Amino acid sequence: MAQVSTNDLKNGMALDLPEGLVTVVEFQHVKPGKGGAFVRTKLKNVRTGAVLDRTYRADEKLEQAIIDKREMQYLYRDGQQYVFMDNTTYDQMHVEAESLGDATKYLKEGDSAVLQMYKNEIVGVDLPAAVELTITDTEPGVQGDRVAGARKPATMETGITVQVPLFVNPGDRIKVDTRTGEYLTRV
Repeated sequence: MAQVSTNDLKNGMALDLPEGLVTVVEFQHVKPGKGGAFVRTKLKNVRTGAVLDRTYRADEKLEQAIIDKREMQYLYRDGQQYVFMDNTTYDQMHVEAESLGDATKYLKEGDSAVLQMYKNEIVGVDLPAAVELTITDTEPGVQGDRVAGARKPATMETGITVQVPLFVNPGDRIKVDTRTGEYLTRV
């Protein structure tokens, strides 16, 4: 494992601490007038999402975790597992739905995603900012119902429900923001 000094911390850096795998959200190097310098950090646990505040002496050594990011294509679902293919080696990988988290709401067959791996464990998924999904079910817009900004629920091909404008119908393709789960535009 690589050792990194607390003086060399950067936002987004992954660390392997006794508390678990964490990423640096924020850090501040403090040099008081009296005493030694120290580094105040805000760390986010990758697995649980909990935020920790830790203070370290300046130049203290910590274990840096190397996170491998692999671009993979989602092929199909096999029971509770999702099957991905590595775009460079063409190896297939079976991934549990819990490891993917909310990304399962936006994945459809043939889509690409960047899987963040630490050792042999998936610790995160990077999706495109927006995905195109087809609406499978929604109520028809009522003629004369023209309230500005009115929305109705629509079920997508992946099973998630998104609030869409009244003019959108079943079978339409729409763009959905993967960060917020909101409707962006009709395609």
